[in-house]
Amino acid sequence: MTKRLKLVDILALGFMTFAFFLGAGNIIFPPQAGMLAGDHYTAAMIGFLITAVGLPLIGIIAVAVAGGWKGLTRDLPTGVATLMAVLIFIIIGPAFAAPRAGLVAYEIGFKPFLSAPGQLELGAFSVVFFAVAMFFSLSQGKLIDTIGKFLTPLLFAALAILAIAVIINPQGDVVAAQGSYVENALTTGFLEGYNTMDTFAALMFGMLIVDVIRKKGIEDNKATCMYLIYAGIIAAAGLAFVYVSLFYLGSTASVVAQGTQNGGEIMAAYVDALFGPVGQMILAAIIGLACLTTVIGLVSACADYFSSLTSWTYRRWVVVVATVCAVVANVGLKQLIAISIPVLFALYPVAIALIGLTFIRRWLPNPALGYRLVLGVALLFSLLDAAKVMGADMSAFSFLPLFDVGMAWLLPTLVAMGVAKFVGSRANALAEA
Repeated sequence: MTKRLKLVDILALGFMTFAFFLGAGNIIFPPQAGMLAGDHYTAAMIGFLITAVGLPLIGIIAVAVAGGWKGLTRDLPTGVATLMAVLIFIIIGPAFAAPRAGLVAYEIGFKPFLSAPGQLELGAFSVVFFAVAMFFSLSQGKLIDTIGKFLTPLLFAALAILAIAVIINPQGDVVAAQGSYVENALTTGFLEGYNTMDTFAALMFGMLIVDVIRKKGIEDNKATCMYLIYAGIIAAAGLAFVYVSLFYLGSTASVVAQGTQNGGEIMAAYVDALFGPVGQMILAAIIGLACLTTVIGLVSACADYFSSLTSWTYRRWVVVVATVCAVVANVGLKQLIAISIPVLFALYPVAIALIGLTFIRRWLPNPALGYRLVLGVALLFSLLDAAKVMGADMSAFSFLPLFDVGMAWLLPTLVAMGVAKFVGSRANALAEA
């Protein structure tokens, strides 16, 4: 008889997945985007939801359909697939996402309570924060219990309180859109969604969630796939709720958040206006729990993968990754975000293309050739977008469709997918002749 998960376990699995995704970027970027989008916030929010909710959900489904990372990349050379995985884990782990989560927890959840914060306080906070994350990550088999059944319900309750308060008592009127949101609200919101890094995370978290499902006694592949998809849907619904409420918060924050520099400061000002001194405590709880749960997931996923490539154990890698995160976090939030943007512009389209290929693979006569062609084209044109973001003079490529909005990779990648169907078929016909 095939073992099945109870409803409470399925919900806990979904909440765990939601908690892994909901971190620093998911909370600080939507309010800022909503504020800049102004009266165009609906279009901007739709674009953001595509990359920050839709693509991660599709990524989880792709992992389920393909049977994990090896299935996703089975038509690529082993070295290329491994390099892609390592790069993604470095991006969502010790290089960017995990240290950023710690920094946001410090900047919004801890720093406001200090009289004279400095580098020493940041260093001490980093040590404690990542030590706690390391402690939970070391209990790999208990992730679903510690996160899905305890931490995440508290986090979601705090966010729900904030969302209801914003809807009932908005702190200002929606004003006119600013910057690129005036003419290109949808595409700007789409690109803003890159900052969550959740499409990368979906590809990697999928493997971790499968491992958790296996540890619950589910061995059947179809059942594992089904529960993974359930977890993705629950997480996507939770993320959509959070993003919609935070976008609306940002779009009505022009009065109470004048002079703010980022989404975190916008939230702090808004919460202070809504709840007064108590509000800062609520905000600290939201940020702290969101960032902690995400870092636990990131450290666990990185350690799990790197232990499969080396002779080092999972527990040793947990200690190493958490330590590196604590060190990198001392660089500073502004610097990390600035460095991460061109990296995301370069690699995000490749991840999107890989997910898309998973669903059309059955129609490719030569999947190995098709994957190389499509991913190569996606990388080539995404590098142009990345160079433009870095400030390089790329005006010679302005003739490319969507280049002005930072999506020069999109149409060439779609064309490459179509060409792969015929090029592969032609190659096979010549070989048979």
